[in-house]
Amino acid sequence: MTGIDDVARAAGVSTATVSRALSGRGVVSAATREKVLAVAGELGYVVSVAASSLASGRAQSIGVLVPLPDLWFFSTVVSAISGRLLPHGYDITLFNLTENPAERRVLFDRSLRRGRIDGLIVLSAWLSAAEQAELAALDVPVVGIGPSPALPTLVVDDVAVGRAATAHLLALGHRDIAHIGQSDGDDFHIPTLRRRGWEQALTDAGIAPRDDLYAAGDFTLEGGRAAARRLLTGPAPTAIFAASDEMAVGALVAARDLGLAVPGDVSIVGVDGHELSRFFDLSTVDQFPHAQGERVADAMLAALGELEAPAEVGLPFELVVRGSSAAPPA
Repeated sequence: MTGIDDVARAAGVSTATVSRALSGRGVVSAATREKVLAVAGELGYVVSVAASSLASGRAQSIGVLVPLPDLWFFSTVVSAISGRLLPHGYDITLFNLTENPAERRVLFDRSLRRGRIDGLIVLSAWLSAAEQAELAALDVPVVGIGPSPALPTLVVDDVAVGRAATAHLLALGHRDIAHIGQSDGDDFHIPTLRRRGWEQALTDAGIAPRDDLYAAGDFTLEGGRAAARRLLTGPAPTAIFAASDEMAVGALVAARDLGLAVPGDVSIVGVDGHELSRFFDLSTVDQFPHAQGERVADAMLAALGELEAPAEVGLPFELVVRGSSAAPPA
């Protein structure tokens, strides 16, 4: 089995230089690092995680706390995090944040305290005050994506996201604009913030938000479909703003089920920049999830002293107008 000494001899450098080059820590010229990496690849050398941990005092793993790991948005962010951390020698450990109180207690009281991670990334998760205090007490850096009053996070302005989607529909001439969100949560809950943006945009336009034009979904396609059916079988709105693209696609399906044309009878706008939004010709507020994953991974690497801290903590978004939104029917 190839060892670090074999790599050092083949590359003509010391074992210490090989260690620095492969770990990404310490001063090594770009040319030397490239040479060491090439030789290690040719020889099939793989760094021993156990040996590396003993030498560095690190587990070489970053925890990622994610509330809905099966959703496209979160899987895209996690993939980008992994891709960004891997060249620096870090794997990731996923922690699924369920809504089950007993499972959450095990997660915060036991799993996160085992010392098997060097840092923790929290993805758009609603946490109680006690849970936020638990994370703040961990002896590792904690960074996140999404609003939190107690943790350092990179933030998309979700109120502005909701306003942008609703303002687009208002500019087209819509006044009966429905919203598909989620059950009300804490003030720092992302669906709550997007609903607030919808309400603010309507109020600014002189339109009172109506409770009968709000329906809760669960951020899935089927949840969006069921919510849209409830909205479209009553006094039907001329437009729907869904708080995620998956719910927006569900709304497209519901409109089709009811024999409604999009955008002829109802316009639909989502949020995320889902890979399917282009396929469904869906207008969306793209929040660049892959770039979010890279940015939060860089923030973690900076917290570990391996990169300089990012200059900005705000995350961009962009309204992308496609064929699912148009002026309301005459």
